[in-house]
Amino acid sequence: MRRRDLIAGIAGLPVAWPLAVRAQQSVMPVVGTMQSGVPDAYAVRLRAFAQGLGDLGFVNGKNVTIEQRFADDQYDRLPELAADLVRSQVSVIFASGGGLAPQAAKAATATIPIVFTGGLDPIKAGLVASLNRPGGNVTGVTFLTNALEAKRLGLLHELVPQAGVIGVLLNPKNASAETQRRDLRKSAGTLDVELQIVQASGEDEFDRAFAEFDQAGIRALLVASDAVFTGNAEAIVAQAARRKLPAIYFVRDFAVAGGLVSYGTSFADAYRQAGIYAARILKGDKPADLPVVQSSKFEFVVNLKTAKALGLAIPPALLATADEVIE
Repeated sequence: MRRRDLIAGIAGLPVAWPLAVRAQQSVMPVVGTMQSGVPDAYAVRLRAFAQGLGDLGFVNGKNVTIEQRFADDQYDRLPELAADLVRSQVSVIFASGGGLAPQAAKAATATIPIVFTGGLDPIKAGLVASLNRPGGNVTGVTFLTNALEAKRLGLLHELVPQAGVIGVLLNPKNASAETQRRDLRKSAGTLDVELQIVQASGEDEFDRAFAEFDQAGIRALLVASDAVFTGNAEAIVAQAARRKLPAIYFVRDFAVAGGLVSYGTSFADAYRQAGIYAARILKGDKPADLPVVQSSKFEFVVNLKTAKALGLAIPPALLATADEVIE
């Protein structure tokens, strides 16, 4: 059985029906989803996507079928996942988990509607002609995850002002890696802190990456936005915890796993909006006419239990701005 078939389904419903059943349900549209990471990392988000479909009356297994594909953090698998969905003649493709997933989907088809979520600039990435009038078979939801790296660095500096050397974990295979690097270096110059940027593109590289941080003597850590890192949140948080490193992350998953703080877009909200767009397309709307939505819901999550373990006092003014406090 393939990895993608291991997921029982979204919200307890089947992911993919056998071909015989499919034939009997030929009028039922199929939404194919392709994610860059591992299944566990996307369970909550894909439920939000299904909720968006449900908001407009589409329920998995009743009047729509959802088929899932996962690259398992291997970005070079994305083109084949997209080709597989095209061969399956799905009605809509939902591609997320970084900029490379929607790009692979667009490269695979110019006719099947594609809905994406991602922190990339969809115009620069070649996905759409403009935000208001996408003009092709692609539309979706963009968020400021990558653009918030400088903001996160500022928050970390506020939390640990004495940290003269801050480590940055960055995936060089991320489509926005160079933008992340540039924005962070610019912000570091303003804050008068030194950055130690270390690259890692998979779990097998984390030990080596954190050994480099050890040698550099970093006093705090920023984990740059990337789908691979999301899928390995617990492993990364454990590495930081062993070294008693105050760290900031880009999504709530890390704070829930024991990370100190996270600041970034609400992925659940973005995925729900993507589900609404997929439903609108199933009802007859064209991607070319659906403006790209910029997600505007952000989450600042503080894990007080971790702060206490680090012996770190969160400034009251900063704590007051938290959307969620984990105790």
